[in-house]
Amino acid sequence: MAPHLKIIAAFGFVVAVVITPREAWWAFGAYLAGVVAVSVAARLRPGFVVFRLAVILPFLVAAASLPFLEGPPTWHGFSIEGLWDLWNVAVKASLGAFASILLASTTEAPDVVRGLETLRLPRALTAIMGFMVRYLDVVGGELAAMRVAMRSRGYQPRWLGEVGALAKGIGSLFVRSFERGERVYRAMISRGYAGRMPLEETVHATTAMIAASFAVPFAAVCVALIAIGSA
Repeated sequence: MAPHLKIIAAFGFVVAVVITPREAWWAFGAYLAGVVAVSVAARLRPGFVVFRLAVILPFLVAAASLPFLEGPPTWHGFSIEGLWDLWNVAVKASLGAFASILLASTTEAPDVVRGLETLRLPRALTAIMGFMVRYLDVVGGELAAMRVAMRSRGYQPRWLGEVGALAKGIGSLFVRSFERGERVYRAMISRGYAGRMPLEETVHATTAMIAASFAVPFAAVCVALIAIGSA
């Protein structure tokens, strides 16, 4: 499926979730059913999705204080307005993260960048994103090499006094990654790089692709409009 269609679909779904009134609990149930159906169609394991949803836990922990900070009226000592705010943050953050996980799990990072280029995002921005994705591998490779070197020399940090060596290692990692990245960039320039990566064959969006991509987002927008109208 064309990556730019997936990006538009994910963005449209998130917008529908965000504009839905917090009191329309039934709408959020419909959204959940939609993303679960997509995850089943994509053959994603439930444990895979739940594990990655843990990234929103810090936000939920911060939002857990809202029922204690808001004023009256209260319910069993908890602010009703604060409870609604907690529900609003939790459900919308969870659904938004779920949609992002679906996009990231079914689309390779270079394909996402190409999809953004298709959507006419500024070339400088997509180039920065592309380099960021590629240079993560560079940093990861340098880190793995340094860890092997440190372990081969018997370094096993167990005491607070050994943090200094770790800090020096981080500085060395930055310098080595920067130098290697500079060599890679010079090699790209010598091979004719002019600010844009060579594109592979573009996936043309067919009518079937468009219908499949926008089915859930279109339904989500309809649900959001109904929820807003009945609020």
